Amino acid sequence: MSAQTYPCYKQKKDNKGQWYWVYYAKNGEEISRSSESYVNKSDCEHGIKLTKASGSDPIYTV
Repeated sequence: MSAQTYPCYKQKKDNKGQWYWVYYAKNGEEISRSSESYVNKSDCEHGIKLTKASGSDPIYTV
């Protein structure tokens, strides 16, 4: 297995065997996690892609 580099996303399985993702910062600290678990790993990967693509979306203070 190759060495992990940060920042990165990691896909993991929860206690029910469903997939979720965690985003780690450059210092290796967890800073974000998917808000739901996914039955299919491909759905988890799609969630990561959506998150990555939202980088230029506006930010609102409410």
